[in-house]
Amino acid sequence: MASLPNDPIGSDYVIDQGWSRYNAADHAIWRDLFLRQSAMLPGGACEEFMQGLTGLGVVADEIPKFDDLNAILEPATNWTIVAVPGLVPDDIFFNHLANRRFPATNWIRRRDQMDYLQEPDIFHDVFGHVPILMNPVFADYLQAYGRGGMKALRLGALPLLARLYWYTVEFGLIKTDQGLRIYGAGIVSSRGESRYCLEDGKPARIGFDLSRIMRTRYRIDDFQEVYFVIDNFDQLFDATAPDFTPLYEQVRGFPELAPSDTVPGDSLIKLAR
Repeated sequence: MASLPNDPIGSDYVIDQGWSRYNAADHAIWRDLFLRQSAMLPGGACEEFMQGLTGLGVVADEIPKFDDLNAILEPATNWTIVAVPGLVPDDIFFNHLANRRFPATNWIRRRDQMDYLQEPDIFHDVFGHVPILMNPVFADYLQAYGRGGMKALRLGALPLLARLYWYTVEFGLIKTDQGLRIYGAGIVSSRGESRYCLEDGKPARIGFDLSRIMRTRYRIDDFQEVYFVIDNFDQLFDATAPDFTPLYEQVRGFPELAPSDTVPGDSLIKLAR
């Protein structure tokens, strides 16, 4: 898919990955994180994620080089990874996604941050987000989300659209013939939440509902209290096809929902026992 017009990549936020600057301690942290999560995810993460991880050739030995990943990812779905120093402004972020570029941070957490991190690091971004971009339908969804984000900024609707990203790209679950599976990056890169979301009876699991998601606040400091479950990735892509302008107006007419709320009309999904 071609880039949008007038879209030079040379913003101040795109940097060299600086792979040669990673030291032995950095690679050891990557290795330990990778081995821990990759051992937990079979039977928990969706097949599309697992296939993407294998297809990219991501391994425990060392922090991946973005150029090596791009040599596989770009021919597969026309996406590339670009290095950024951390969180970038919303307009920059959406512009990258709209042009099939995933902005990944180039730094890795410290050893005392193995289990909790406030901002995404290279493990979250590369291990969590990039494998699913090998799936063509999800890859198209994320580009459509980026285009929608650019419009949401103009409409003052970013908080509503941000909830869609949170409850799908970061913390989404998917139905499969084998039961619920994980595809959200925030879950697959987290030791605790990758078990909690599929095994604990506390959180609600609700069938995907776009307007319901846009009304629902989320937790950034603890495990989620609600997860939204898609039937398949086509459902995600189809949901982003319409113009969200009338939906934003509709959602603004209803009260916001707390992360722990369930309401009449929710399609609650029970865990298999």
